[in-house]
Amino acid sequence: MSAGELLERSLAYALGSVAGARRMGLGTGTPCAEWDLGELLGHLDDSLDALYEGLSGGRIGLLPQADRVCGFRTRACAVLGAWAAGPPDGVLVGERPLDARVMAAVGAVEIAVHGWDVARSCGRPRPIPEGLAAELLSVAQCVVGEEDRGVRFAEPVPVPSRARPETWLLAFLGRHF
Repeated sequence: MSAGELLERSLAYALGSVAGARRMGLGTGTPCAEWDLGELLGHLDDSLDALYEGLSGGRIGLLPQADRVCGFRTRACAVLGAWAAGPPDGVLVGERPLDARVMAAVGAVEIAVHGWDVARSCGRPRPIPEGLAAELLSVAQCVVGEEDRGVRFAEPVPVPSRARPETWLLAFLGRHF
């Protein structure tokens, strides 16, 4: 599956999760112990901003944009449109170069997993589709290292060997369910 397909499928999944968040209070707890639902949605919005910046301008600033006018759905459509328009070969994150396909694949992990977090926070069982979860797990295993544990991700959670790909993905990223 290409990075663009991963991104598109992750955005579609997250859009469904975020749609259910309207009826919840923003102070609702999430699987990310440090964040409530409002902070998680803000983080997800920042992630879309960064993807859009990288795909449309070839550069991601190190400070988040202050523009909160667009909604999640609008930002998701903008990200897909920027990808469809032909992303740049490379993106600068601060001053560091990053391949746009890597950025899109990592963004897909971020969006889908936080989409799961949002659905879980809203009390809605919404599994990540099996094929998507398997692809995202392979991306996550390539980009999340031990140095990320305790900083960006919790320690992996043990799972049964016959667990579904979604369970492996979420457990690898430190999610309990």
